This record gives sequence, C-alpha cells and structure tokens, in this order.
Amino acid sequence: MTRVRVTAPRSAPRPARESREAAEESEVGQVFVRSLIRSQLRLALVVAIGFMLILSAFPLLLAALPGLAETRIAGIPFDWILLGAGIYPVIGLSAWLYIRTATRNEARYRDLAGDE
Repeated sequence: MTRVRVTAPRSAPRPARESREAAEESEVGQVFVRSLIRSQLRLALVVAIGFMLILSAFPLLLAALPGLAETRIAGIPFDWILLGAGIYPVIGLSAWLYIRTATRNEARYRDLAGDE
C-alpha cells in the first residue's frame, strides 16, 4: 500500500483576508467607511446644488428675456415647454452623473477595504 498526499489545487481561490464586517470593526475599516460616507454625501450635495442652480436659471432666463415668455410654439407658451420638457434631460443627466460617480466611490472603497 502506497501513501498518497492529497492537497488543494494550486488554482483554488485564496480565502478573503477579512469579512466586510470585520473590516468595518477595525480602526482602519471605520476610517474607510467614514470616508465613503463623506464622499457620497459630498456627491449628493454637489449634484443637488448643481441641479437647483440649473433649475433656478430657467426663471432667470425668462425674466432676462421678457419676450421669450410670450413666445408660443404650436400654441403652447415657451416657458411651459421649457419647464415641462426642458427639465427632463437635466434630471436624467443629474441622475446618470450621480449613479456613475457613486458607483466609482463604492468601487474605490471596496479596493481599499480589500473586498472581492
């Protein structure tokens, strides 16, 4: 009878260093989590303030150009068209920018925390 040595295959994935919960409990993990929260809050504020500035620019544009408010396109006042249809691309762009940047922030956190 010969002895056979059984080992794990070399291509087996290495186990994770720490679970996410253990990483969050360490001092360094808490710093990473606080950093993620701050970056997500900063992103939300920047996108919200930018959106509000663009939204407030519409009435300012109409006040600066008084003839523009009386302009009609297909019988609909231009200011209604501007606020009704012109704001949707701004909403979509704001949402796309927020999601893209928030995903990037979370990916950076995962890289720093060592999550797979």
